[in-house]
Amino acid sequence: MKMKIGVLALQGAVREHIRHIELSGHEGIAVKRVKQLEDIEGLILPGGESTTLRRLMDLYGFKKALQQSDLPMFGTCAGLIVLAKDVEGETGYLKKLNITVERNSFGRQVDSFESELDIKGIAKDIEGVFIRAPHIVQVEKGVEILSQVGDKIVAVKQGNYLGVSFHPELTDDYRITEYFINHMVQK
Repeated sequence: MKMKIGVLALQGAVREHIRHIELSGHEGIAVKRVKQLEDIEGLILPGGESTTLRRLMDLYGFKKALQQSDLPMFGTCAGLIVLAKDVEGETGYLKKLNITVERNSFGRQVDSFESELDIKGIAKDIEGVFIRAPHIVQVEKGVEILSQVGDKIVAVKQGNYLGVSFHPELTDDYRITEYFINHMVQK
């Protein structure tokens, strides 16, 4: 069954996420208004700059709507930070994933890198693009760790929520998006 999957279209690589949704055989929708949340089965929160993303979400009324929503959500990079219960040095935003994240933990823009990742339940050869990426410092009960780079946790899931520190949408590999849709949205 073809699903309607939204991508929060306030900033970030929206087109690239929509492309991955479509490659997965589903319909991708750029979500710019809260009312559109009623028309989708799942939502991707893209990367970008997390402070800017939170401010735009506040401005357009997404915070309250998403906090009250039971939509399955997938956060990449800044989207992961937005989903986290806690962020080192500040309060979490949507608090959907029971994790603590540290921003920019792999370094500055110049320290960006790619790494082949073994992501539990998805594949052992996923290309991860890390750009000023956060990492998950702590997970609470109910959160499953899916992948690490060295000792840093970079992918987790909890219930209908998936979060990764990197940008899968910047590669041609759409298996993570496909996993989100097939295992968290359609379950």
